[in-house]
Amino acid sequence: RDYLARALGIDIAARVDHKETDARAGDILVFTTDGVHDFLKDGRIIALIREHENDLDAAARAICDAALEAGSDDNVTCQLVRIVSPGEPDEAAWLKRMAALPFPPPLEAGNVIDGLRIIREIHASSRSQVYLAEDSETGRKVVLKTPSPNYSDDPAYIERFMREEWIGRMVNSPHVAKIIRRRTPRRFLYFCMEWVKGQTLRQWMDDHPRPPLEEVRCIADQIVRGLRAFHRREIIHQDLKPENIAIDADGTVKIIDFGSAHVASLEELKLPVGEHGPLGTAGYTAPELLQGARPDKRQDIFSLGVIVYEMLTGRLPYGRPLETARQATRASYVLARKHNSAVPRWMDMALRKAVEKDPARRYDTMSAFLLDITRPNPKFSREVGAPLLQRDPERFWKWLAVLSLLLNVILAVLLASAGS
Repeated sequence: RDYLARALGIDIAARVDHKETDARAGDILVFTTDGVHDFLKDGRIIALIREHENDLDAAARAICDAALEAGSDDNVTCQLVRIVSPGEPDEAAWLKRMAALPFPPPLEAGNVIDGLRIIREIHASSRSQVYLAEDSETGRKVVLKTPSPNYSDDPAYIERFMREEWIGRMVNSPHVAKIIRRRTPRRFLYFCMEWVKGQTLRQWMDDHPRPPLEEVRCIADQIVRGLRAFHRREIIHQDLKPENIAIDADGTVKIIDFGSAHVASLEELKLPVGEHGPLGTAGYTAPELLQGARPDKRQDIFSLGVIVYEMLTGRLPYGRPLETARQATRASYVLARKHNSAVPRWMDMALRKAVEKDPARRYDTMSAFLLDITRPNPKFSREVGAPLLQRDPERFWKWLAVLSLLLNVILAVLLASAGS
């Protein structure tokens, strides 16, 4: 006699056969008992589904009726499921699928890749190429980013490149460049972003060496809105700088590059992050990252403070980029008013707090920083009259050391004179 050896309840644990396969919107999954698929060929089942494509219940009944007509003497059951939307794949599965794609060939104007016609190259570096392209599906212009062939055998680089697209899919804000999702399947590793028709913040700064304070505040506010979208997803940008920010023709500010971002969920999944030393750009990277500190929202606040300082002065707050932990230890904040007398004292103190080398003394929220560069903080007024030891302990001890050295020199001279 035949019996179901793996039926529920026969054994302590049920063993279930399963199969993983990619699914797309519009796919139809067919589930049948052997009373159906033992008596009908696949082609016949597919034909019946196509006859009733707009009514899957009718298609399932037609399949069962056809099985009975074919002489089925077993249980006849059929279920059809149409995929409306496959949803978002989990991070690990998505990264694995993308990593299997080959690098695209070198591209130039006129080339077509997966329905994307290359118009021109926007930017190229040792790490990636960026092109302006036209999407044949929609007719709109998009930005196409491809990985550098220099890293085709570097798994850590490939993962970080793919992660930028993943982050763009997860983050939703009018102040973050959107990832373009296309219907055409990809044959190569690349991704598409919205084209921000305008200029980078760096170009804007070059064109506006002494911008009005209110305009600087407006730009800072929009950058903060974009950063908040990252932070809500527990993502730290880590490489905020003028080159990674764009301003369109309407004055809307967007963060356009997030390839160095730190994603907390990757640590939870225990995926390799491939980070060799601190990421980011010297001058905009918080000093604690140079010492191996864990990514933190306050590091993005440091970068934001540097950008606002630079918009107002055209300089960096510590005079030069902090490239090593030793440089960071020795550097001192240069008052913004020294370079731009239009910067109020209270605003200068807010900038100083935003770029504090010690993260514990830095702002812990971006909203507090925005508020303090918009209107005077009474606390700063009290600090102006406070002793130097409270206002700037580092400078106090430096001056004390210099004074001590001078006193020692004078004392040595006096002793030498007395001895002679």
